[in-house]
Amino acid sequence: MKDWARPVVHFEIRARDPQTIRTFYAGVFNWNIESDALMNFGAGIGGPEPGPAGHIAQNDRSGVVLYIQVRDLAETCAKAQELGGSVTFERFDIEGGPSLAGIADPEGNQITLVQQ
Repeated sequence: MKDWARPVVHFEIRARDPQTIRTFYAGVFNWNIESDALMNFGAGIGGPEPGPAGHIAQNDRSGVVLYIQVRDLAETCAKAQELGGSVTFERFDIEGGPSLAGIADPEGNQITLVQQ
């Protein structure tokens, strides 16, 4: 049997204060997040096909960075700050590609915003 590449099928956001982090992600990204112990939320609609891709990059800090597509970088950065997050890097336009900006949630988890 031929082997196959294993796609990313799920992610987990770990938090010291899950309720604050739930409020942040629900408010910034309009995610419907359950209120049970695991705070599950469904997959996004209209994401890239055939699914999320990834890369490994050298950095001073180890960890996982979520790349989340948004309609408006400036509006999303402002909403993140309103909900206790911070902007980690301003809009950066990739020639022939998307525009990016960086935010962090209230516990410092890194998120890269992608505007097509």
